Amino acid sequence: MERIRDYRVVIIGSGPAGCTAALYLSRANIKAVVLEGLQPGGQLTITTEVENYPGFPEGILGPKLMDLMRTQSERFGAAFRMEQVVSVDAGNRPFVVVTEDREYECDAIVVASGASAMQLGLESEKELQGFGVSYCATCDGFFFKGKEIVVVGGGDSAMEEGTFLTKFASKVTIIHRRKEMRASKIMQKRAEENPKIEFIFDTVVDEVIGSKDKGVTALNLRNLETGATRELPTQGLFVAIGHTPNTKAFSGLLDMDDKGYIVNRPGSTWTNIEGIFACGDVADHVYRQAVTAAGTGCMAALDCERWLSHHE
Repeated sequence: MERIRDYRVVIIGSGPAGCTAALYLSRANIKAVVLEGLQPGGQLTITTEVENYPGFPEGILGPKLMDLMRTQSERFGAAFRMEQVVSVDAGNRPFVVVTEDREYECDAIVVASGASAMQLGLESEKELQGFGVSYCATCDGFFFKGKEIVVVGGGDSAMEEGTFLTKFASKVTIIHRRKEMRASKIMQKRAEENPKIEFIFDTVVDEVIGSKDKGVTALNLRNLETGATRELPTQGLFVAIGHTPNTKAFSGLLDMDDKGYIVNRPGSTWTNIEGIFACGDVADHVYRQAVTAAGTGCMAALDCERWLSHHE
């Protein structure tokens, strides 16, 4: 397997956190390579309109925003490789980051591999991502002013997303596959007392109906107890069944919480291993916004730069 020794820092992940880390490190004359993974640009590449990222008063398409971030990083010398990380050897110096094709020796690592929203697994859901199907109420709720929408899920995230969406939607229907919610009592109570929210239990979504031109128009629902099916008209679907941090390659290496998110030292992006820094959604299960990911990408680059200077 080819071994690359050209870069001092390997950045794992190419979303807002990874691109920002690459920008700051490259401007500091530190040679860095970004290993993009299977989804170059991260979750923003499946988002149509982004209106809450500072500096774009008219909004910007998610893929376009990521193209601009990448181009800006490349301008200062950052390299991008469309490779998926398989494992990391941090037992010795230099570190070795292993992909399916190559091994990269480096002095430091920035983990910005993000988190993936859990999906229903429907082909129609996939086709309409960004066209009425969303996984982030904070990101996309504004686009559903005055509309009737559906939230799928039964945990705290679903209750929180549903409650937040009532600021924009005329009606929110929360669909859960079980008889009872998994959410905390206080979150359930808040949702139940909201006059704009209705609940459908023991039910799953079998199909999302709509088109890229018209958006989501309805859902095919199936009751798990009776087997009865029906069509529910709606203008948007928010899937809130959780996120999975992309941390498989770091299992047993980096400290993580019970959900698999990397745990950093308080007030920093330092992990439990000196020379490895984590930023973006891979270490953030609270905010999960492009702007906060970019901010922690900057923090990781500064922490990394200072650590490298100290150890030169």
